[in-house]
Amino acid sequence: MMTLRKSAERGSTRLGWLQSLHTFSFGDYLDEAEMGFGDLRVINEDRIQGGRGFSTHGHRDMEIISYVLKGALEHKDSTGTSATLLPGEVQRMSAGTGVRHSEHNHLKDEETHFLQIWVLPDKDGLKPGYAQKDFSRELGKGKLFLALSKDGREGSLTMNQDADLYLAKPKAGEKLDLPVHWDRKGWLQLASGGLAVNGHKLEAGDGLAIHEESAVKVEAVQDSHFLYFNLPG
Repeated sequence: MMTLRKSAERGSTRLGWLQSLHTFSFGDYLDEAEMGFGDLRVINEDRIQGGRGFSTHGHRDMEIISYVLKGALEHKDSTGTSATLLPGEVQRMSAGTGVRHSEHNHLKDEETHFLQIWVLPDKDGLKPGYAQKDFSRELGKGKLFLALSKDGREGSLTMNQDADLYLAKPKAGEKLDLPVHWDRKGWLQLASGGLAVNGHKLEAGDGLAIHEESAVKVEAVQDSHFLYFNLPG
């Protein structure tokens, strides 16, 4: 079974310096039918104006993934971590028992466009942690590859949940098979381009919930960029 979540159906927050689209309920946007997908609780598509950002605020008991599509995102947190996230890099912050952090677009004249993703951890009260890795080389190959996992296999970053995050940037006409399991579920989020997935047509910003499928075939109708989550059932 597949359920398409169209880009235009998402909630939104507009603050002048921030334009944010919410796949699932977040902040002042509440839709009781869209509270997340299993352990995947937040997918926000954020655009931050140059020189602006999120001031220091707190999180706990959440795996927070940031993925920049354009621009740069400066990160500072209460563990002493200070880093800049660029396109092609994946950042994972495990909030655990509590972390305070800030995120800013330090590029004065350029918008930063990124995805903020929250996944529930498999345990509460874990020690906070941070990891970041550049996957630009893998993205350039156009194939599906593993970027985040529970066990860090295939060179992926680790996170505290039995979930896998795959990335791909296929060229128009390329075809890919998604890893699916009958007792698990999947979520595909299209960042840009256009895809055909088992007969469903996806445009930029669309999400696709997948469960109880024996095979999922993806064809890039245009040059595309997408994320695929393989999640506990």
